[in-house]
Amino acid sequence: MSSDVKEKFAKRLVSIRKERGLSQEELALLCGVDRTYVGRIERMERTPSLVVLQKIADGLGMSLIELLNFD
Repeated sequence: MSSDVKEKFAKRLVSIRKERGLSQEELALLCGVDRTYVGRIERMERTPSLVVLQKIADGLGMSLIELLNFD
């Protein structure tokens, strides 16, 4: 991911998480990923794979397209 795309995704993920009143830990549990990994994605320290992106979308009850709609 380019840094611009990473930044847009990180902001989108934080926004969705906060709108739903979820902590990073709660989001991680819903998605089946490590809590520290969610934080690293939000801080743009990690680039999630397609598999992880799908896990996040599933955990949030949305399609991958909806999750990635940040333009």
